Amino acid sequence: MKRRIPTRPPHTWSRLPAGEDRGQVAVFVVGVFATLWLFAGIVVDGGLALAGKARALDVAQEAARTGAQQLDLGHLRRAGDIRLVRDRAAGAARAHVAATGDSGRAQVRGNAVTVHVTHHQPTQILQLIGVRTLTVTATGTAHAQRTTP
Repeated sequence: MKRRIPTRPPHTWSRLPAGEDRGQVAVFVVGVFATLWLFAGIVVDGGLALAGKARALDVAQEAARTGAQQLDLGHLRRAGDIRLVRDRAAGAARAHVAATGDSGRAQVRGNAVTVHVTHHQPTQILQLIGVRTLTVTATGTAHAQRTTP
């Protein structure tokens, strides 16, 4: 009786024991999802910040024009020169900014009114990582000048 020796197949694959790599795909998926969410937050909230910047610039320019309309009418009638009433011009500009819910300051130099506005834009997505608002600023200047009819 001949004895048979078992032979191995020519190509055998070795495998890791089952369960050695469990959870690695889940960690990868969570990492990719978090990265995509962060990029979405940057895109969405970045767009909102740009819109907030445009709004702050509009408010600053409007407030500066409002301030530049506060003329000293008595001086204009007597001397024919344009001159601003400084306190009224700065107050009107600050009141315009306050009416929009933003904060700001106004300066009057000569016939120019310069308004600096600070706008706090709430975030939509980035608040999930603790960024509640994005702060944008803008500056607008208006000059009181005489026009010829």
